[in-house]
Formats: sequence, C-alpha cells, structure tokens
Amino acid sequence: MLQQRGTLQAPATGEDARFLVQILREPVWLFGGLLQVAGWILQAAALDRGPLVVVQSLTTFSLVIALPLGVRFTDQHVGRREILGAIAVIAGIILFLAAGTPSGGTSNPSAAAWWSAGLVSVVIVAGMATLGRTRQGATRAALFGAAAGVGFALQAAVTKVFVGELGNGVASLLTTWSTWVLILAALAGFVLQQSALKTGVLASAMAASNASTLLFSVLFGIAIFDETLTQGNTRLVSAWIGLAIAVTGVLTLAKSVPGTTPIRTTPSRDVSNPGTLA
Repeated sequence: MLQQRGTLQAPATGEDARFLVQILREPVWLFGGLLQVAGWILQAAALDRGPLVVVQSLTTFSLVIALPLGVRFTDQHVGRREILGAIAVIAGIILFLAAGTPSGGTSNPSAAAWWSAGLVSVVIVAGMATLGRTRQGATRAALFGAAAGVGFALQAAVTKVFVGELGNGVASLLTTWSTWVLILAALAGFVLQQSALKTGVLASAMAASNASTLLFSVLFGIAIFDETLTQGNTRLVSAWIGLAIAVTGVLTLAKSVPGTTPIRTTPSRDVSNPGTLA
C-alpha cells in the first residue's frame, strides 16, 4: 500500500519508464520498500523451514490486510464485492492447507525441473506484460500484477535453494546460479508490480499478483520440489476446492474499481508523512 502511494506521487505516467526512477525519491515508497525487504527476509526464513506450498499460501493473506489500508491511504473502494472476495480468500486458503496438509519435498531439485520452470515463467511473464501494455485501468493492473506474481513465485522457489547456500561464503554465492536467477526474478517482479500499482487500482494489482503467485507456487512446489498433498480422494478434492475458492476470491477482488482521488506530488505537500492526504 505504501509503495502504491509512492508510485501515484511520481509525476511520470505509467507508460513513462522514468516513474521507476522517480519513486526512489519518494520517502513513503522507500519506507514501503524497507518493509518489503523485511518481509522477504522473514519469507526466506520460513521457506528454509517449511514447504513452498505452505509458505506461499500463507503470504496470500497480505492481500486481505492491504485492502483496509488502501481505503485509508489511497482512497480505494471496498464494498460488498471486496468483502466477499476477502472472505473467500481466507476460507479457501484455510481449507486448502487443512485438507491438503502439504508436506515432503526434496532440497535438491533436478536441473531439468529448474529449466522447465524457468522457461515456462519467462514465456508467461513476457506474454502477460506485452498484453498489459495494450490495456488500461483494472485490466492493465491485473495483467501486470499477474505477470509480477509469476516472477515472485519463481523468486520464492529459488529463495528456498538460496538460503541453503548462505553458509558457503560470499565468493560461493557470487558463482552460484541461484543468486543471479533470484536477482533477475526479483527485478522482473519489481518492475511489473510497480507498473501494476501505478494504475491506481490496488485491489486488481494485488489480487492478480497474489493469485498467480499462489497458483504458480503450488505448481512449482509440486513440479520442482516434489512436494505432495495429503493422500485420500476426499481430502485431496477438498484441498483443490479450497484452492479454487481462494483463487475465485482473489479474482473477485481483481474486478474492483480504482480510488476516486489519485495522488500526485505537488511542491506544497509533505510526502515524508504517509499519513497526510491531500
């Protein structure tokens, strides 16, 4: 939410790549960035201790937390649709984790699994980003957000390997593939997410990002790390129903409308205080 406020304060439009540099001069955006880095560190610690599917499912709750903050700070609209969507996200993820109980997995995925996941991610991200440049409003936010989500899912998968290599020293980290793939995935996700937030439609941007991150994290957990869901037809069906409910809730939020008072930087404003609205 803080990063969205920062992107809306940048003078350049979403079609102008200069806004990616301008946001670095917005204190509110930088504060949001620090929180994001802190979140990534905690996420890495969680991935080091638990299955990718579980950790990434739980991080989807950030969408529900962001909605009321968006109402307060960037004038987002939250009505009956958004409330029902948020409830569906919470209920769906709880059902998915309770019924599916994801577990297992390998700490040394095969090279073939990584190449397949990487190539699929590049094709999907490039396709959605290209299509997003031709759209406006909520659709543009959803496409850019979904593309960012794929990048974040790959970033999380690589992070799970990266944290296991931290004890090998700096020289080793600079020569391992996971470091550079992690950087590239993070940069792609960053640019696409900021482009989605620049549209001013917080719900669509975050909903699409969270939906694709959740879906591809589940797929990567199963395909790359050989993580499994619980055995038994009834519980397995219930788990997939829960995931479908969560994704439906996220997509419901993606149909939201932007706020009615977009924020722009003016010389008289105190942008260092994120609580001060025009």
